[in-house]
Amino acid sequence: MKTGIVFGFLSLLVVFTLPVFAESLITVETDKNSYEEGDTIVISGKVSTVISGTPVTMQIFSQGNLVDIAQIMVAEDGSYSHTVIAEGPLWSKTGEYTVKVIFGEGNIAETQFDFSPKSDISATSIFEVDAGNYGTFDVKYSIDGGIVKNMLVDEDIFALIVVIESTDDGTVSLEIPREVLDAKKQDKTDDSFIIIIDGIEAPYQETITDSNSRIITINFEQGDSDIEIIGTTIIPEFGTIAVMILMVGIISMIVVSKNKFQMFA
Repeated sequence: MKTGIVFGFLSLLVVFTLPVFAESLITVETDKNSYEEGDTIVISGKVSTVISGTPVTMQIFSQGNLVDIAQIMVAEDGSYSHTVIAEGPLWSKTGEYTVKVIFGEGNIAETQFDFSPKSDISATSIFEVDAGNYGTFDVKYSIDGGIVKNMLVDEDIFALIVVIESTDDGTVSLEIPREVLDAKKQDKTDDSFIIIIDGIEAPYQETITDSNSRIITINFEQGDSDIEIIGTTIIPEFGTIAVMILMVGIISMIVVSKNKFQMFA
């Protein structure tokens, strides 16, 4: 009998306690999963209980760094909404950003979205890469937080290696010609590159893709030096230029041989 009374008391305690915790909940979401520089980000959500005069504090982080902060007033129905323009000096990193909202004491919610700054590769620098027997090819690039010291081809691992001198955390964007380096699946559709920075695999963002090239952006940290971009196909050891030189050589040999036989005719 006493056990039943205790159990009933505990049940009532749970019933009356649960709504207290439910009232402290807050939600948050963005109108899209990914954005580019200059886009408008709509952040919205709802609180279960409105506390008069208490706003929602919103923070946006990129790799642990604070990008934006605001206080948002809550409507009578518990909803809130705020817009952010994704531009400015703090919006410089490609990758995942976190939106964190705080309401009252200990009421926190988070959501994530992907962001990529615009890369105008055509208006930046060009590096002439020595490809051995293939000749040379150009790679358009832009870099922030360092300088590009060298680019070279490693045919053994199907890679373009970019050697940088990084003075700060930054990004490098590269327009890679498909005829030079590409990553393909067995069905000939695009596959992801493998990015290795100083021996550690790293993520990247692909911003523009067409039939001729792929533009990728890679984040690096201060002190990083070697970036390997590994694909599945790379320029052959004897490219078009090498074949043309070989053909010219063969034709020259035929002409010399013909003249030689004519001399003894």
